[in-house]
Amino acid sequence: MESMLRKLGLKKEHRDMEMRQRLQKQLFGFKLCVEHGFPNKASAVAYDPELGLLCIGTKTGALKIFGAPGVQLSAQHEENFAVLNIFCFGQSHLVTLCTDNSLHLWEIATQDGMSVLQETQSLPFENRINNISASCSLVKTEELLLGTEHGHIYSVNLRTFKFLDQVIYQETVMQNAPETCRVNPGAVESVVLHPTQPEKILIGYNRGLIAFWNMRQNKTEQIYNISLQLECIAMHRNGKEFMTAHGNGSYAVWSMADIQKPKSAPTSPYGPFPCKAIHKLQWKTTKSGGHTLMVFSGGMPRASHGDHHTVTVMHGTKHVVYDFTSKVVDFFTICSTEELHAHSKSEYDDPHTLVVLVEEEIVFIDLHSENWPVFRAPYLATVHSSAITCSAHVANVPKTMWTKLFEAGNQQMGLTYSSEEWPIQGGVSLRPDVTVQDMLITGHEDGSVRFWDVSSTDISLIYKLATVNIFNLSTANDEVDNNADMEDEWPPFRKVGTYDPFSDDPRLAIQKIIMCPLSEMLIIGGTAGQIIILQFEREGRELDLHRVDANLICDRDNFIWKGHDALPLKRETKFQPGFQPVCIVQLNPPATCTALALHSEWQLLSAGTAHGFTVIDYVKRYVVQTKCTLNINDVTGIGESTMSRRKSFKKSLRESFRRMQSGRSQRRRRLGSKSDDGKMRPVIAQRKVVRELSTTSSQHRNMDSIDHEVSKPVERQVEARSSEDSAGSIVRSLYFADTFLTSAQTPSPTFWAGTNGGHIFIYQLSIPSTGRDITSVQCNIAKEIRLKHHAPVVSICVIDRNAMPLPASFEVQHERAKSPDMSGNHSVIICSEEQLKVFSLPSLGVREKVKLTAVEGTKVRKVSYVNFRSRADESYMECDLVALTNQGEVHVYSVPSLRRQMKYECIKRDDGIGIGSCIFTQNGEAFYLSSSSEFSRFSISARNITTPMCLIQMSNEGISANESVVSKRSPGNSPNSSANRSPLERMAMTPVS
Repeated sequence: MESMLRKLGLKKEHRDMEMRQRLQKQLFGFKLCVEHGFPNKASAVAYDPELGLLCIGTKTGALKIFGAPGVQLSAQHEENFAVLNIFCFGQSHLVTLCTDNSLHLWEIATQDGMSVLQETQSLPFENRINNISASCSLVKTEELLLGTEHGHIYSVNLRTFKFLDQVIYQETVMQNAPETCRVNPGAVESVVLHPTQPEKILIGYNRGLIAFWNMRQNKTEQIYNISLQLECIAMHRNGKEFMTAHGNGSYAVWSMADIQKPKSAPTSPYGPFPCKAIHKLQWKTTKSGGHTLMVFSGGMPRASHGDHHTVTVMHGTKHVVYDFTSKVVDFFTICSTEELHAHSKSEYDDPHTLVVLVEEEIVFIDLHSENWPVFRAPYLATVHSSAITCSAHVANVPKTMWTKLFEAGNQQMGLTYSSEEWPIQGGVSLRPDVTVQDMLITGHEDGSVRFWDVSSTDISLIYKLATVNIFNLSTANDEVDNNADMEDEWPPFRKVGTYDPFSDDPRLAIQKIIMCPLSEMLIIGGTAGQIIILQFEREGRELDLHRVDANLICDRDNFIWKGHDALPLKRETKFQPGFQPVCIVQLNPPATCTALALHSEWQLLSAGTAHGFTVIDYVKRYVVQTKCTLNINDVTGIGESTMSRRKSFKKSLRESFRRMQSGRSQRRRRLGSKSDDGKMRPVIAQRKVVRELSTTSSQHRNMDSIDHEVSKPVERQVEARSSEDSAGSIVRSLYFADTFLTSAQTPSPTFWAGTNGGHIFIYQLSIPSTGRDITSVQCNIAKEIRLKHHAPVVSICVIDRNAMPLPASFEVQHERAKSPDMSGNHSVIICSEEQLKVFSLPSLGVREKVKLTAVEGTKVRKVSYVNFRSRADESYMECDLVALTNQGEVHVYSVPSLRRQMKYECIKRDDGIGIGSCIFTQNGEAFYLSSSSEFSRFSISARNITTPMCLIQMSNEGISANESVVSKRSPGNSPNSSANRSPLERMAMTPVS
């Protein structure tokens, strides 16, 4: 009888395991979604006027395509070589040229009703071809001309994607040249197609020789020569004139009929002193004024402005020099006739947009408006205008707050941007309309805070806050005066772009940000101990600023501060509509803010540094409590403190050997265990019997709390850190909660503070319900927790008896969260770098514990609590703990049993900046800095995935009809195969439960 029950019990247990595994697939799943910002190390740009698409290539081999807002495609070259040039031929194909002298053919295909970008073929160069120095695409004949440094020009047929036998050798071109010109003309610098005779091209060589070549008859018709270093050639639309740009900063206009000399002597627009070379030039005809539009890069005077990165636009008497803060990579103009397919019929080019790609940003300039203003781009935002120092995510922003931010942002930027329609409109976005507004807030090195719309796949700037106006720094006023003087100088510079790598004062850098969207409060913590409390206001006003000083070392008379001074505060300042300061707290010593906490319902704020923490009543503007966390023997000031603990060389070796030994033992255990019959069997974690899987989160938590029958893992020996370590005083986490601290029947407001040395201070707060002006808030120490190994405290969170974290301020009042269960049985989850622990309240007895460092050798870097909703059943939702380790792994644990549900490798383990910058959202997505200019967005939720969904429709003409090229693609190169997945997605394809 017992054996029969045992068999039935095992079957029931396996059935419950299968149900849980099925539910896990509906809740969890790793997916790289999209990258927000400007492509890192951009190296090439091109525009397809037929499809209305913008293409950008990078030095890391990435290829990105942008169209109308929401239209985005991306791919990666296999060898990760830098992209030198991009050629667009309309329809569905484009070609990239890389630094290894290889050509790659890409196709925009349609799969499952959406467009995808695929590489169909690659063409490596043979030894006969040296470095490419110039190129020209022939759209009508579907050929690509490649000029080399040896002076030869090779042709590639885009239908077969092979080299043609016809080669334009330099010796052949020079056969009809005059005797005075028969010297080696150097490398091919420019190849330009004749606008009215498509069988003829102009070939420009480095040493000033220009040949008018007939490709049909394979002969040189005319030879032009100028005794200057040639940089670029631009043809007039009528085909009767052309313009040359030279290495000395001059340009000349030639008549096709006159081979002796240019129409006039070469002109240096910024001479007569020596100038830098004009690297690229475009010459376009316009409908207005009868003048031509000339655009060129470079040409600045070497001595006075040789360090400027410029693009000059000249149209009649109108002359503007656009000045950028990073090097110009390339530029082009978008013309109406090209987009309307009337290039050969229209009399004018009619350029309406100038696109300039520089190393750190891309700028779109409106050429139809009066003052040539800049477009406000809906994507490709320069998120790194100043270096990003911290970030925060705000989910489900209330509509009223969202509207106020947009209005304030439009007032800031409305006068400086063009009112014309966005010029790039290729493709159609298939994503549904956004119903919930999400916001990403970034803090920067120059003291600015920027608010970004990340509700969809595009990122755009909503509002900008500059904290430099709060402090008395003369450099802020000097910059305004310099900009005013720049308008009157020659050349007529105009600064454009938002990238600014310089900071007025390093003390301005933002370190921590907290925002309460319901109370419209914003808290900012800076490098010099400045804590700024701001309230959103729709009207501008002038404020008299006052500072509240919080001395964190009042009981350390012999303490010596060796760091920087606090920032001086302005007394009276006028603020524009938006966030305006309510209270400014100055921590003493003025060290970097390491932790922030806000409870807007109680109107309390807490801030911590490497020396201690404080609690502030920001309405009454007074200090409620301060606590110094320094060791009693530490009398030296900690300046720019680090988060890493110091280790001796001997200790590092010891830990490495233990990790190696433990790894071997774990591999042997994973291979399996011998059964009674002597055969090897895998070790399987088994669950006990569960009655049924309900669709309520409370029943899931009851099921998940059942013990697992697993073998005890091998644990490393973790040595305790010294409690006298000066880095242990750094405050890592602060937390407010209304919970049961001293009594199991009556909850009370509490405040928690955790340090880098594993010390948790717990305070009981007394907050008057009425008469706040008469009775002050009281804060008294109630309990303390000291972790055994003195590991840094990463996170503190209180959960109710339903295992749900306590909601944020005003969430319940605004019906955005359910009211917590306040009948008792609360618990607190304290996460250190080494362990996750659940303590019962108010006894603080340990209920559950997970050892990460001892078992897996990893350390926790980030902790968040995420609401996972099933993609199959919208009514089922559970809240789980998500931990990011120093190896870039994301672990998902159930609450409160701390059973690991999933494990994904999301960030490269050697990407310290990415791991340190990662932030999680409430719905299971995450953002991290994949480079200095880009946020990568990934999801660990099976339901909430924000990926580009678009369709680019094309006709069946031209290269797209080449079915032979597409048919040669191997099955493994399909976009759904593992070969086309990113390395992180391939690593995370098999989650560990």
